[in-house]
Amino acid sequence: MESLSAVLPITGIVLLLSILLVPLKLSTMFMFMTGAVMLVAGMGFFQLGAEMSMTPLGEGIGVQISKTRFIAVILAIGFAMGMIITISEPDLQVLAEQVPSIPNMTLILTVAVGVGIFLAMAIFRILFQINLSTILIVCYIALIGISFLVPKEFMAVAFDSGGVTTGPMTVPFIMAMGVGLASVRGDKNASSDSFGLVALSSVGPVLAVMILGCFYNPTQAAYATYQVADVVTTRDLLWEFLTSMPPYVKEVMVSLVPVVAVFAVFQLLSRRYQDWQVKRIVVGFAYTYLGLVLFLCGVNVGFAPIGSLLGSEIASAGWRWLLVPIGMLIGYYIVKAEPAIQVLNHQVESVTNGAVSAKAMNQCMSVGVSVSVGLAMLRVLTGLPIYWIVIPGYVIALVLSRFVPKMFVGIAFDSGGVASGPMTSTFLLPLSIGACDALGGNMMTDAFGVVALVALTPLIAIQLMGIQYQIVLKKGKGAAQGVQDVGGIEEPAFAAGFMDDEIFDFDEEDEDDGQS
Repeated sequence: MESLSAVLPITGIVLLLSILLVPLKLSTMFMFMTGAVMLVAGMGFFQLGAEMSMTPLGEGIGVQISKTRFIAVILAIGFAMGMIITISEPDLQVLAEQVPSIPNMTLILTVAVGVGIFLAMAIFRILFQINLSTILIVCYIALIGISFLVPKEFMAVAFDSGGVTTGPMTVPFIMAMGVGLASVRGDKNASSDSFGLVALSSVGPVLAVMILGCFYNPTQAAYATYQVADVVTTRDLLWEFLTSMPPYVKEVMVSLVPVVAVFAVFQLLSRRYQDWQVKRIVVGFAYTYLGLVLFLCGVNVGFAPIGSLLGSEIASAGWRWLLVPIGMLIGYYIVKAEPAIQVLNHQVESVTNGAVSAKAMNQCMSVGVSVSVGLAMLRVLTGLPIYWIVIPGYVIALVLSRFVPKMFVGIAFDSGGVASGPMTSTFLLPLSIGACDALGGNMMTDAFGVVALVALTPLIAIQLMGIQYQIVLKKGKGAAQGVQDVGGIEEPAFAAGFMDDEIFDFDEEDEDDGQS
């Protein structure tokens, strides 16, 4: 049901556009509808599988390594896990295929090293309770400084790489790992510190790819646009999807095998899981595999070509400026179809015991991504440099991080990476590329960057929600039961008990009597 409600709005928008602005062949529309059905099934299986396998594995490893006394061993494990999970990320492989002039494996390994280093740094931060906002400010100052040394054609790709790294494979594992690490501490800031691993893991790839960009010429190769398959009969339709599926079967297998191997080694060494838990996790891996195959095939074969076609047709017509409002409308709904978004939202709701609801998170993310896509379409139309948006945006986000509760800093910076998943890289990016190609713009500077912008605006939107949340708490200080249902945030009775950034101080005894 969650998958269906996420995919239906974007499907309806495309149907309306095909009637009102861009008439599509029936064969093309049937390709799109088949892709939508595969999306719904794929998201459903993936979310179930991630909950059954990736989440308990990540949390178990987090708990286990936090008990190790040797910091060097902990950091080495964090680095290795960051590399393994990143190489397994399908989103990164999608981006690598779309970036000209750099060999796929070179880009993937560069990004993996960046994630490994910064995941180790994130683990170090949790263990030693270092303020997340301080680390983020230092990292982004370094990132902005290095950006002036990178060729302008490579800037957008560098920021895009940070967004796609935190996709459906990475997010459930890394977030659960953070919860496991923080749970061992048991202090009042443990819950707020469980967030932030995704945030720091998104910075590493950007810095790594920027450095890589200094050694490659990003203008050496041309980008190949998507082509819509021409099918005549239902048999042709079925054959198109069946013949397109084997690469994704292999791709997801290659992605999942290292994670399964990590689980096997971890279980052999720790004996953490009982037999029934092992069986459940194995079944979860099977669901995850099936879900990702269906999702990626449906998105790449059914959705991506339609996105490119819509962008091209709208941009080449007399109403090209409609790209901005249409992009904003698509962005508002498409973020709900990202598999990892629902994982993040449910984990936030669970960790905060409902204080930050999945509904409130969805609304904030939708507004943020809507603004992102509108700005991306504006860049395609005007050639506006990405510097003028990304640098002020991150400055605003970092300034806000000094004034919002610690919990919301971690959630906000995590959400930025999570929002830019496979739907962004396989629908919004082709939409932007199709429009840029029709307008004769520069692909590297104008079309790429949509993933980076999608990763940026949720940082600001969710921190603004955090400021509103803090204001509500201060107004309700002294009230016996706290504040209920303000701005989409369902606030339980325990809210009045934590003020001045001391967020979510509760234990199992509190949970038992319903007061946490």
